Amino acid sequence: MKKINGSLRILLLSCLLLPAYPVLAQTYPEPEFANEIYFLGKDNGNKLVRLEKGSSKMDTKTKMGGFGGSESGYSIDGSKSQVRLGAEANLSFVISNGASNSSSGESNSSRSDSVMRANGIDPAMMKMTGDPSQTITLYKLDIEKGDRKVLLQKIPGANPFGSHKMQSSDKYTFSAKKIRDGYWELVVDKPLPKGEYAFTMMDTGISSMSGGTLFFAFGID
Repeated sequence: MKKINGSLRILLLSCLLLPAYPVLAQTYPEPEFANEIYFLGKDNGNKLVRLEKGSSKMDTKTKMGGFGGSESGYSIDGSKSQVRLGAEANLSFVISNGASNSSSGESNSSRSDSVMRANGIDPAMMKMTGDPSQTITLYKLDIEKGDRKVLLQKIPGANPFGSHKMQSSDKYTFSAKKIRDGYWELVVDKPLPKGEYAFTMMDTGISSMSGGTLFFAFGID
């Protein structure tokens, strides 16, 4: 009986440890470019998909000297991103500052830094050193006149027949999990409805003379 009980305990312990094995065995590929957000295709062998990348300046408009209201935000050319993702639960993305890749991180980081400098952005201000959820925001984009827009604030005017509500683009939360030094996984907390989306880094102290911000866009079909 003791031998049977001992075997049973081993079997139960194995069953408890088995679900954790895929997590422990999961590998995270290093992005080609540092300080960029990539989609992590867990159903496709953890393949990384580079998101649409660009920069945009803050645009503030007033109508009729403010009587018709005002709005401010960032615009992205085109009504749809060429990067299309499925409407699945718990979408995962990754970002690396290059520190986790000792062999090629320096060269990749240098290339990425050069791109940012060309856009008037100080790379030192973009280095991720803490929780990315504190410096990165995920927006559902508004479509306006053939372009995508991050609407930060829309103030209604004095028109009695118009809307009297302040408006802004919808934000979606995500959880940031540190995988290793300089490398994080960003897991969206709930399924995203169909539409256009973008991660922005507008809270990182951008020091560019143009006052712009980086975005990483994609669409959900």
